[in-house]
Amino acid sequence: MLSILMVGHTVGEVGQVRNLLEQNELPAEVHCVTAPDALPEILQQREWDVVLTDDRPGLSAEQVLMSLSAMAIDIPVIALVSYDDGQSAARLIAAGAQDFLLKTHPVRLISALRCCLRHIGHLRELHEAQLELEKSEARFRAIASNLPGLVFQFVLESDGSTFFPYVSEGSKALLGLSPENLQARPQAFSRLILAGDAADYDRSMRDSCEYLSTWNWEGRIQAKGDVDVKWISLRATPRRTRRGAVLWDGIMLNITRNKQIELEIARSRAQLEELSAYSQKAKEQERARIAREIHDDIGGTLTAIKCELVPCLDNSQRTPEFYRSKAGAVESLVDMVIDSTRRIALDLRPGVLDCGIVAAVQWQAREFNQRTGIACSVVCEREEISLDGDLAVAIFRIFQEALTNIAKHASASAVRVKLAETDGQVYLEVADNGCGITHPEVEKVGSFGIRGMRERCQQLGGRFHVRGEPRVGTEVMIWIPAGT
Repeated sequence: MLSILMVGHTVGEVGQVRNLLEQNELPAEVHCVTAPDALPEILQQREWDVVLTDDRPGLSAEQVLMSLSAMAIDIPVIALVSYDDGQSAARLIAAGAQDFLLKTHPVRLISALRCCLRHIGHLRELHEAQLELEKSEARFRAIASNLPGLVFQFVLESDGSTFFPYVSEGSKALLGLSPENLQARPQAFSRLILAGDAADYDRSMRDSCEYLSTWNWEGRIQAKGDVDVKWISLRATPRRTRRGAVLWDGIMLNITRNKQIELEIARSRAQLEELSAYSQKAKEQERARIAREIHDDIGGTLTAIKCELVPCLDNSQRTPEFYRSKAGAVESLVDMVIDSTRRIALDLRPGVLDCGIVAAVQWQAREFNQRTGIACSVVCEREEISLDGDLAVAIFRIFQEALTNIAKHASASAVRVKLAETDGQVYLEVADNGCGITHPEVEKVGSFGIRGMRERCQQLGGRFHVRGEPRVGTEVMIWIPAGT
């Protein structure tokens, strides 16, 4: 329904217009204003679809148009006048009137109002579309600004030039560049890419452009003002524009943490493979050593026993002295087999562990001192620390490996060992006064001894730490939960 305001017309003329509208079945509400002072207030009372104005002094069409302009109100104005002096129509149309009609031609008024009705419908549709567009844009900007990355549009022209039609606010955090800076200098992004990744970036963009396939790229950048290098993931979907350019809609994400985890996993896997290979090699070497000792030592001794017994089994007459001599030799050889068996078994699992971890560590320290001549003192505030058998073996093996490293590499003259249980954890410290160890030496690929101790400790849910200082010495410290 049309909302019509008639300005400067008589009551009779307003009635005629109402009757005309009813006769033509044009639904409308018609109001009138005759006082100039009342016009501004009435214009603001409601939304008017059209204003019909006369050339009445004080409320002329020109004055109405000036009032609407001053109040910044956009309403179609139709001049409905009594006469035409030849110049009035041109003057009013130039002033902003939508149409100029004579009261003597009412049929034209109906046509003009129907045109206004269609125009108003189009305006309303356009207004609603604009509101929806603004809402969609506001939603998009809200989503883009809250994404953990950068949303962008990127264009590659046929002449090779590039630009960013849209860049979200995330560019400041990710790239160190404001959206305005990046749009003004699109080449600034490619300058952030590290030299080693630039060729792959260009190749991936060319492939996506040529085949209109998804643009996927991962690479390193160094944002302006950042000391650290960032890993970013770029994913964008291309489409070709009417002028032949390629437009990508995409997103960039900071994947530095994920990439660091991925690289750490790969490094740990490589170390694990090396350690596994070393462990397997060590097992084979240990098996070969045990087999050699059994063959050469026990086997040789048993062969000697057999040689001593063979002469006693023939039918020759022997003196008692002969048999006593053979019995003594066999007894001596049996003692040797027993000693060899005990020594091999001790290497596999020291029996002293049955006496507890404290006794085992003290025994190993004495053995180390006797074997290497390096003084080794043990400090333990308690006579016994009750541990699970497997945990005791693990701690003992770590202690053995630490002493082995000292004997091989430290050039030390003294070793200090501390063993304690505090707050539900077993603490073992092995310190020497040797040449010390540096961090690169701890982390080098071939440090299987240190790596083995660390892996064994971590498997038990504990912590492992090595601290060294050149020409001062090295400290190996472990903390392992006693209830593991």
